[in-house]
Amino acid sequence: MARTKTAATAPSGASAKTSRNGRLSNAERSAYFARREAAKVLRLVLRGDARRRAVGSIKSLVYSPSVKNKKATFALVCQTLKHLSIIKQVLDSASILNSKWKRQEELVYILTYDILFGQEISLVGDAEKFLMLHKGAIQSALARLLVRNKVKSIEDLMALYQTPDVPKPRYVRVNTLKMDVDSAVLELGKQFVVQKDDLVPDLLILPPGCDLHDHPLIVNGCVFLQGKASSMVAAALAPKPGWKVLDACSAPGNKTVHLAALMKGKGKIVACELNKERVRRLKDTIKLSGAASIFINSLNQPEDIEVLHGDFLNLDPKDPAYSEVRAILLDPSCSGSGTAAERLDHLLPSHASGHTADPTEMERLNKLSAFQKKALRHALSFPGVERVVYSTCSIHQVENEDVIKSVLPIAMSFGFQLATSFPQWNCRGLPVFEGSEHLLRTDPVEDKEGFFIALFVKGNIIDRSKNPTMPSSYNSKVSEHIKGNKTITKTKRMKLFMHNRMFKIWSHCLLRSRRLVLDLKNDKQLR
Repeated sequence: MARTKTAATAPSGASAKTSRNGRLSNAERSAYFARREAAKVLRLVLRGDARRRAVGSIKSLVYSPSVKNKKATFALVCQTLKHLSIIKQVLDSASILNSKWKRQEELVYILTYDILFGQEISLVGDAEKFLMLHKGAIQSALARLLVRNKVKSIEDLMALYQTPDVPKPRYVRVNTLKMDVDSAVLELGKQFVVQKDDLVPDLLILPPGCDLHDHPLIVNGCVFLQGKASSMVAAALAPKPGWKVLDACSAPGNKTVHLAALMKGKGKIVACELNKERVRRLKDTIKLSGAASIFINSLNQPEDIEVLHGDFLNLDPKDPAYSEVRAILLDPSCSGSGTAAERLDHLLPSHASGHTADPTEMERLNKLSAFQKKALRHALSFPGVERVVYSTCSIHQVENEDVIKSVLPIAMSFGFQLATSFPQWNCRGLPVFEGSEHLLRTDPVEDKEGFFIALFVKGNIIDRSKNPTMPSSYNSKVSEHIKGNKTITKTKRMKLFMHNRMFKIWSHCLLRSRRLVLDLKNDKQLR
């Protein structure tokens, strides 16, 4: 029977013996704790997958500061998930689990993986001792499973259940609060082939499969493991140094600290997060980035990135505390369908081979969409805000274009227009409404992740720069009208929307007529 080695198991020979004084050897101790840490991560992963409300991806959970033996834990979690369907069938066929061990099923899954596919485990814990007593029954159940599926080897059996991994480049974002990009290129270049990304200035591209999790630059927060599309979100918002920015749904904090870097440590960020566990991760990310000390030194104030444990929807736009907020990044809860490969979602039971479509999936998407629309409308209602970015890691139209289309009339009534972020990017929004060409998408196949980005900018800022012929008083009057009538009725909103619409038509016709005159002049000159 073929066996797959993992980093979690001790070397051959060492795992089966304790030291002479009866204490655990270093290898045994490492394996023992790695299994328990893996079981805790696996519990969070499986519960989140069952409820479709994940606390975090497999990688983010494993590489959180609370996990000590990250490499071994990651290997055990991934390998156990890959074999989970087989493990469950084997345990069910062996009929060895009583109520006590069913309450610790994640640890049982981890140990069963090691017994069947890893190396021999030592009797260093009650769970290990229990399962080793039933090792024969477990292996017999696996043999019956091979016969039932008409295959001769473990490899053939695994081929019935596994989905191949998707290779993609390794992207890392340089934390310019601690290190400049060129220095990071030199340091990483000692081990890897490094390229600078042509779109995001502080993003670097490394070959697929590079393991950087223990690299000193990752450990000390000089470099963050962050995908290209994720790094584009804060860059699209483009906050200026000295601004006050609100990150509405901020955990785990990668985009939050990216905003801090873009602001060059000058300004203030309010990071809002509802989930208590994710607040801890947010604080760890901020501490690792060094944003706190840099902001304190620059502004001489005790608050740098203010973490709010609460619901963004409960923040009052009229509260003086938020009157100076000039930009909002809204990356709300979504289906995560665009990052399934990066998140290793193909290892989860809900994505297993042969899994039938969940009849409640559309209902879940509609609930997410309703929340997303509500959150975006709320973000646009803050009176001092000039720029709002809405982003998801979803490929579904209902979470992306449909949200923008629904909110657009209200956005325009507040003086916002859609702007084109990264105009050189080819993949734009689905053409389901006029103006969708301003939206940005990344393709889950070509770009290896599916993201969506929409940028709203206050109309007076866009029009004055791009349309010099526009009367400067127009947008100021609109702004005064909106500020002076905080409770605008639906009828007034529609009138304001139509007024803005007619003005855009007039402006478009004016530009076309001017282009026609220029074309005629050029034609005469050529003749």
